[in-house]
Amino acid sequence: MAKIAYILLCHKDPAAIIRQAERLTAAGDYMAIHFDASADPNQYRQIRSALAENTSVTFVRRRVRCGWGEWSLVEATLRAVRAALEAFPRATHFYMLSGDCMAIKSAEYTHHFLDENDADFIESFDYFESDWIKTGWREERLIYRHWFNERTQKKRFYAMFELQKRLRLTREIPADLQVQIGSQWWCLRRNTLEMLFDFLENRRDVTRFFRTTWIPDETFFQTLVRHLIPENQIHNRTLTFLMFTDYGMPVTFYNDHYDLLLSQDYLFARKISPEAQDLKRRLGLLYAAEGVQFQISNEGPSLFRFLSGRGRIGRRFATRFWETESTLGRERELLIVICKKWHVAKRVLERIRQVTNIPAIEYLFNEESTPLPDLGGIQNTLGKRTRHRRALMRMLFDYYETDRLIVCMDSSNIDLLHDFASDRSMTRLLEINCQFSDDYLIGHAMRVGLAGEQTPQDTLARLLPTIRNDMVFETDRIRDANFEHHSRMRETAGEEDNAEALSRFLRLPTDKAREIAAADHLFAD
Repeated sequence: MAKIAYILLCHKDPAAIIRQAERLTAAGDYMAIHFDASADPNQYRQIRSALAENTSVTFVRRRVRCGWGEWSLVEATLRAVRAALEAFPRATHFYMLSGDCMAIKSAEYTHHFLDENDADFIESFDYFESDWIKTGWREERLIYRHWFNERTQKKRFYAMFELQKRLRLTREIPADLQVQIGSQWWCLRRNTLEMLFDFLENRRDVTRFFRTTWIPDETFFQTLVRHLIPENQIHNRTLTFLMFTDYGMPVTFYNDHYDLLLSQDYLFARKISPEAQDLKRRLGLLYAAEGVQFQISNEGPSLFRFLSGRGRIGRRFATRFWETESTLGRERELLIVICKKWHVAKRVLERIRQVTNIPAIEYLFNEESTPLPDLGGIQNTLGKRTRHRRALMRMLFDYYETDRLIVCMDSSNIDLLHDFASDRSMTRLLEINCQFSDDYLIGHAMRVGLAGEQTPQDTLARLLPTIRNDMVFETDRIRDANFEHHSRMRETAGEEDNAEALSRFLRLPTDKAREIAAADHLFAD
């Protein structure tokens, strides 16, 4: 059975560290603690005293003063791992933690998971080819030497960088290493770490190289594990659930995140708020529990993006366009069908095709698979279609040899609607307002990744009003835009009213519009 040695790097909150050590070792596991040498020595003595009788806890003898972005973080980790290897010969796995982490599964589940998955869990993406680094330096982290801390010695840090750059004092990456990058929160097997230390003993050049790279805790273990261990024995992921805001800051979890955390396919979570005392209490009890069944839905990241991003258009960010292209054509008429229920819009579009000869295209800015003609590659991805939307529409008008074209859009595409409505061509909008049952909203949440088959009912009950309000917000935003030539069909309206809206939109005789509006099950789910 798996026996875990937790590698804890910490620098504050001794009471929380003591509770964490006692909780994790009570389940039969171990812990090696590195307490930052630059932190309060009285707090360190408090931790040592409280855990002195706990034989499942060991401490790093020669502690390191740690600084963000420095080699010192890797050095502290290596010392803690060495201490754990020596003190706990029965440990099979070594799991990196911080003082802000807490288990979101029981010890029983965690041990069974590691027994069933004989592999190392560590993120390791190609340093130069992946998009793990979103902005800022890339090769500069490696080919220049960084002796000073960027946060505490900023002037020296950048002065030395500029000097090396001016004198072209670059260096080579060790030839046999393919540098990798990823999260520093890993879980590695004992044999892997023993191989790593043997490698470092024989390859002092590798240690020298990483000592002066910038932010080596994101590259050191990631590179060496991938270098030493066969690919089929590595799971390219972390077992610690963490998310980042669009400001690059870790998302903090609070008391009301308990159900969300338990449903994620991870063993630990970071960061737990220091104020989330009830969450800490419940997670602490959970780790010692037996026989708990976990329903994994794993919707956390997509749910966070949805909840944090809603309502930002026109509130936090100004409406932006990726390009300004020439008009679609003064004599052309773009007809846009707007509907949140895509299947309803597609039914309306099919009826329009049967009654008129106007070319009609479904959700070309929302569905990658929407059938489109070959337009030289501009149609290949949603990103290209959106960036070059006016060029795309002009090409479609030309392809169909028409001056009238119908397309479908989701009600969330407000930037596209504004852009096309501002064009010199004639733009007409038909908004189709539908009713949204709870069952439909649950299905919608599952389709877009906000929920899964195993999402608890309590989570769904809290989520549904937010989704419903978001759809109302999208409708209100379209209405508030006061678009010219804007018609509206409603599920709750009568056939005559909807036929009138279609007649205005398509500039059709009322009897023809009635043929479309009278279709059976037009609004059915």
